[in-house]
Amino acid sequence: MPFSRRSDGGSPSTTHATRNPARRFTVVSTCPESWGGSEELWAGAAVALAERGHGVAAYKTALDGSHPRIRQLESLSCAVRRLPRFSLSQPLTTRAQLLSLAPRLAALRPDLVVVSQGDNYDGLHFGYLCRKLRLPYTLVSQKATDHFWPPDRSRAYRRGVFAGAARCFFVSEHNRRLTEDQLGAPLANAAVVRNPYLVPPDEQLPWLGGEEATLRLACVARLYLLDKGQDILLRVLAREKWKGRALHVSFYGRGVNRDGLVGLAARLGVRNVSFEGQTADVRAVWATHHALVLASRAEGLPLSLVEAMMCARPAVVTKVGGCAEVVEDGVTGFLADPSEDSLDAALEAAWSRRAELREMGRLAAGRIRRLVPADPAADFADALARAGRDRSAARRVSDEGAGGRLS
Repeated sequence: MPFSRRSDGGSPSTTHATRNPARRFTVVSTCPESWGGSEELWAGAAVALAERGHGVAAYKTALDGSHPRIRQLESLSCAVRRLPRFSLSQPLTTRAQLLSLAPRLAALRPDLVVVSQGDNYDGLHFGYLCRKLRLPYTLVSQKATDHFWPPDRSRAYRRGVFAGAARCFFVSEHNRRLTEDQLGAPLANAAVVRNPYLVPPDEQLPWLGGEEATLRLACVARLYLLDKGQDILLRVLAREKWKGRALHVSFYGRGVNRDGLVGLAARLGVRNVSFEGQTADVRAVWATHHALVLASRAEGLPLSLVEAMMCARPAVVTKVGGCAEVVEDGVTGFLADPSEDSLDAALEAAWSRRAELREMGRLAAGRIRRLVPADPAADFADALARAGRDRSAARRVSDEGAGGRLS
């Protein structure tokens, strides 16, 4: 059975358990990769819920049973199952996923379904399914983009799925507001949550120094130009003034555009860059770099930005997603529009003030700790537990019915 309890029977025997009986949660992740940074939130919350005695099951595509997170979940008796992968035909994939998941949800009747989306719309068919089955559900949106608005014919359907959710979670205020604008309606059930990060919350890194000799910047992001905009950064670095300065940019990450970026750097004659690949040692990145640089076209709230600030490093980032919500321009970093001229100006400001970067990093470390909790996954688990106890959510789904059209 996809739902299972802890080896001791799962249901706590303490008075606390009487007040908070064990409930059943199902997570559905839309991430098409074996693992993505956006999945740390649901996975961390699932671990916390399982440790409290709740039942948890999860479904995702591209399942890698050897991944440490998957093994951790299964060690806690959290069953993780595979969904059909995305194909060249999105409607066929959607249908296959719904046909695979529907009978399982109908049989199990979980207390809450958690739909974890890579953006703000790619998992709505799972929310639609929950409405059909009269199951309470929440939506998590990890990103929203200004350059994609839903077509008019599907706005009512999308609005209905959001409105029918027990809660709609976003990782930045920008993403929440933009989604409301795109849907044409306020979301009274919306809340902002933060993603877990991979550095200790109570530890700052010492300053490495040497910024006057060579300013070392790290661009930590998936190598995917449509969102992360590394091509914008490379075109700025191709300007003659940057080619002649003691500046180095290290690109960290993997993705479908790696070869294209390496080729673009070579074609533009940009030699003061390196492609370092994927790394799990975030602390080591910031032990050897002075600041973060991101030229993103779309974001939620970048984990790399949170981690850099936690490590007392300032950032040069574009004003997309939640970046401008955590970075104070000229105080804890530098903000730019996602364009070559604007990013060039922000980099110029950082270059001219490189003697101040250490103090800016110190201020950044204090600011991010005020804005992001020490354990976001545990806080998210608390929010899910509250939603799972809220039987009015189930009644609302039932009362509103499953209107709307899947498109």
